[in-house]
Order: sequence, then C-alpha cells, then structure tokens
Amino acid sequence: MSEDKEHQLPESSTEENSTTDTSSNVAEGQDVQKEITEEQKTEESLDSAAKEPNAIDEIDESNAEDAEDEDTVKRHEIPMPDYHEMNMENLVGELQRLVKNEKVQAIRKHVDSIKDEFNQKFDEFIEEKKEEFIANGGNEIDFRYNSVDKRQFNEVYAEYREKRNQYYKSLEKSHKENLAYRLDLIEQLKALVNVEEDINTTYNNFKDIQAKWRHAGPIPKANYNNVWKTYHHHIEIFYDFLNINRELRDLDFKHNLEEKSKIVTRAEELAKEPDLNRAFRELQVLHKIWKEDLGPVGKEHREEIWGRFSAATKTIHERRQDYFKNLDQIKEENLERKNAIIEEIKEIASSVSSNHGTLQQQIKKIEELRETFFKAGQVPQKVNSKTWNAFKSAVREFNQNKNAFYKNLKKEQQENLQKKRELLDLAISLKDSEDWDVTTSEMKRIQSQWKKIGHVPRKYSDKIWKDFKNACNHYFDRLNALKNDAFKEEEENYKKKDACIERLKDFKLSGEKEKDLAAIKEFTEEWKKIGKVPFKKKNINQKFDKIIDALFYKCGVSKQESELLKYGNKIQQLKTTDNQEQAIQNERAFIRKKIDESKSEIRQLENNLEFFSNASESNPLVQDVIKRVNQHKESLAAWKAKLKKLNILKNNLTKDVDESEGVAGEEE
Repeated sequence: MSEDKEHQLPESSTEENSTTDTSSNVAEGQDVQKEITEEQKTEESLDSAAKEPNAIDEIDESNAEDAEDEDTVKRHEIPMPDYHEMNMENLVGELQRLVKNEKVQAIRKHVDSIKDEFNQKFDEFIEEKKEEFIANGGNEIDFRYNSVDKRQFNEVYAEYREKRNQYYKSLEKSHKENLAYRLDLIEQLKALVNVEEDINTTYNNFKDIQAKWRHAGPIPKANYNNVWKTYHHHIEIFYDFLNINRELRDLDFKHNLEEKSKIVTRAEELAKEPDLNRAFRELQVLHKIWKEDLGPVGKEHREEIWGRFSAATKTIHERRQDYFKNLDQIKEENLERKNAIIEEIKEIASSVSSNHGTLQQQIKKIEELRETFFKAGQVPQKVNSKTWNAFKSAVREFNQNKNAFYKNLKKEQQENLQKKRELLDLAISLKDSEDWDVTTSEMKRIQSQWKKIGHVPRKYSDKIWKDFKNACNHYFDRLNALKNDAFKEEEENYKKKDACIERLKDFKLSGEKEKDLAAIKEFTEEWKKIGKVPFKKKNINQKFDKIIDALFYKCGVSKQESELLKYGNKIQQLKTTDNQEQAIQNERAFIRKKIDESKSEIRQLENNLEFFSNASESNPLVQDVIKRVNQHKESLAAWKAKLKKLNILKNNLTKDVDESEGVAGEEE
C-alpha cells in the first residue's frame, strides 16, 4: 500500500464523523499526543537502561554536523590511503586525482592530510638541499631552490581552494534559502491548527508539509537542532489538535511500524558490515529517517522495535569504539617503531665515518631508515609534530656531519690534486731522459709517491691518471727497449767469455815467468774488453778469477801480488769511466773502509791474544787467532797497495787536467 493510500481516511469516515463532539475529539487527540510522548519516554528509558547514551548522542551529533552537506555518504566512502608512505611526486598525483574526479566538499580531510604530509616532506627535502649548498661553499642567504613538485602542488592546491570557495559560497546561499523554506513550512504547519476545513484536507496538507520537509535540503549546522525541535514541537501540537479517530491512528502506527522494522533490519545487517565507516554513515541516515520522517508506533510494539534499533546501534558503536581503540594501539606501536628508527639515525649521526666507502654505506643505511620511517604508519596526533621534528633533527644532524666530512674531503682532494700535478710535471720532464740509472730510480720513486696520495676530485681523476700513466709508460717502454738490446749484447758477451774460458783452460804455462805473466795479462785484457754478461750468468766471472788465480799460483805469484795484478784491470776500467773523478772517489772511499775494517779486526784479535798470555803457542785456539791476525795483515797490505795504485791514477789524472788547462791558457 502506498504512503498516499495509507494516509487517506477510511471510507466509513464522513464529515459527520469529523464533526463529532469536540470534547470527544480533543480527548482522542490527547490520547494520540500521550502515545507520542510515551514513545519518546520509552526510547529514552531504553537508552538509559542500555547505559550507552554515547552511541545515540554520537549519531545525533554527526547528523547535526552533516546537516550542512547533503552528500555526506558519498564523501565518507572515498578511501583514505596512508599518505605518510607516499613521496612528494605521488602526493601531488593523488591531489590532482582527487581535485579532478571527486566533489570538492567530499575531499577536505584527504586534502588536509596530503597537504600536511607534503609540507613535512618538502621541508625536510629543502633543508637537505640547503645543507648541501652551504657545504659546497654557498651562503645561506643566497640559497634558492626551484622544486617542480612544490610548484605543481601549489598549482593543484590553488585549484582546489578556488573550487572549495566557490562551492561554499554557493552552499551558504543555498543554506539560507533552505532555512527560510523550512521556517516557512513550520509556519504552514502552525497554520493548520484550528483551521476550519475538512479533516481530510487538513490531514493531507499535513502530509504534504512532511514530504516537503524531507526534501527541503541542508541548512546551517548552527540552526539545525533549534529548527528540528521547533518543527517537532508543532508536529506534536498538530497531533494534539487533530481530531483523529483511532482507526486512522492505528493505520498511521502500522505504516510507521513497517518502515521502522525495515530500518531495524538494515541496522542489524549493518552491525555485521566489515566496513565500519560505511556502517556508521549509513546508520546516521537511518537515525535521521527514524527521527525526522517517521512518527510513533503502537504501544505494544514500541519497546521491542526501539530496543532492537538501539541494540544494533550499540553494537556498531562498540565495534567502532573498539576499532578506534585498536587504531590507537596501532599508532602507539607505530610510535615505538619510529622512535627506535630515530634513535638508530642518531647513533649513526653521532659516529659518521671518516672513510668514503664506509660513509657511503651509512648514507645508504640512512635512506633505508627514512623509507622505513615513512612506511611505519601514523602515530597519535598529539605527538605527531614532536616525532616528525625529532626525525628531521636526527636526519639533519647526520647530513651536517656528512657534509662537513665531504667539505674537508674536497679540500684534501684539492691538495692531493696539486701534489699529483707536481708529480705529473716531474714525470713528463723525465720521460725522455737517457740518464737511465738516475731516472729509473726517480721514476720508481714518484710512482710510489703517487700511490700514497689520496683521492682527487672526480672530474680530474681520470685525466690526470691517464697523463701520468702515459708519461711513465713512455719512459719505461724506452728503457725496456734498451734493455732488450742490452740483453742481446750481454748474451753475445757471455758467449765470448765462455769461449775465452775454454781457451784459458787449454793454456799451458811455458815455465818462463815473465812470458807466462804476459800471456795471462792478455787473457785479462781480453776479458775486460768483452763487457757485461746477463745477471743470472755473472758467476762466469768467478770461474775466470779462479782459473787466473790458479795460473798465478803456478807461476809463483803470491795471492797479494795476484790481487794487485787483477786490480790493474780495475784501474784500467776506472780510466775509461765517463765520470772518472766520481768513480775514483767512490773507489777510494770503498778501499779506505776496507782498510779500517782490517785494522779493527787486527786490533780485536790482538786484544784477544792477551787473554792467552799464559797459554802455549801450540794451543789450537792461540794458533787460530794468530792465523786470522796474519790473514788480516795480508789483506790490509793488499788494500794499502791498491790505495797506492789508485792514488797514482788520481795524481796522473790531476796532472793531465792541469797540463790541459795550462795549454788552453797559453792559447788565450
């Protein structure tokens, strides 16, 4: 049965019925008003018995807030992601999506959350950039940074504010019009009382006003409760005035019971709805319909129907409260995780490594901790700013210490660059040198020095190393080529010396000392002229010396005399040396050192003999010491004789130089 048919007077009702005794009709109306009042008392008593007034109060408060917005259900169904996990670029994208696709009045909480998260992340980002700028030598007052993300965010947020302002300007006008319209409906409702017309007409006008009221649209929140109470006050007055018979009243009660039963059934279904936000919003609507659109039910159903509705409301309320309690617990756990992350960042910040490789690992670890922090979820609102500031402070401390290290590192790298440039210049100056002995030693030294110098700025690193390596390679390639040629020559020399030894082995002494010594001297002259042999085969020189010593011995030449004869070959070599004076000086120093060593050994051994003053000369220990003293004396005499020959060479060399200078002077 439709609402219109349900609220028509029954056919048995006549105008005569509607004009029965006034006292009877008033009594009937008073009964109806009494039942309305009793239903309200029943609902209040059940609420009190349930000891959960907060559930109903919360619904009423929410409905009052939503009186300004007719699109509340749609607004609350928009998902609320965890914006804390998003980076700045994704936050801008999410804001663009909301502004473009959703109603502006439905996204306020989303936009506010996005704005807070974006500003926090941007503040941290810009702080890092400023620290880098200062670390690179910039002044803080000169710092500027153009962020594409920030520019895009400002543009989209400005678009949102424009749409929001336009909407609320239009909404304010609509609210005022709706308020005036509802007040006019109340005036129309008041005018129904004591009107002189057919009761059917009055009743239909009453229902028409109710229908108009339901579709009148939102009004300002500040006026909502007063207007609603005024409206219901005059509804009660109308029922009190209405001379309605019990049959019509029962018909109205039946309709209200059917509609309220549907509401209760839906509320009980919502008590099992997984999405608590959706369940709560729809429950608000059900309470609004119950309260604003429907009248009382029969007394026999009143307690049961309201009890069911109140119980379903309580269930949803308790689930919602549990959810928020659990949410608070989750936020507390998130807070613990975030505080632990902050402490870990602080610990790293207090011990920033002075090694580039290790510091890079620390930077990577800090990035991982930052990502973990952003993904840790929301914390209680009361500590949100404090937690965020502590996080920023810890990260800032690390960045400052990191930047200080790299600032010092850059200074050190510049110093290293200058040192390597000096070595490079030296290597370039030596790469074509032919003073092989001196230059090779020097090139090896600067290569070793290069390895000890630390890093240089990356933009110079490859080029300066390439130039240095090329200079070194150029020199050592020349040296290796020379060594290859020298090696071939040394192999030839070895073959010649080997042939010389074979002939020396076949040499037979004639018995004539002078003739034999002359022949031996020819062998030594030949040997001297042959030149160097490969290092690994230089023991051929020892073979030659042993054979010569054996021949000298057979000729009756003492070891000392043979040493002097062989030293004559050394004298000849010194004559042909390029730097004769230096070579002679080095040889003199060497001989003097040997003389001093021999004298020292003799003194030590003679002192040792004093311990054997009472011992016989036949004592083996005494004989060994005497033997060693005599050997050192012979060695001392030989070194002195060599020094004498060297002095003669030096004197002759000095004489030749003086004569040469004298001739030059005469020519001048």
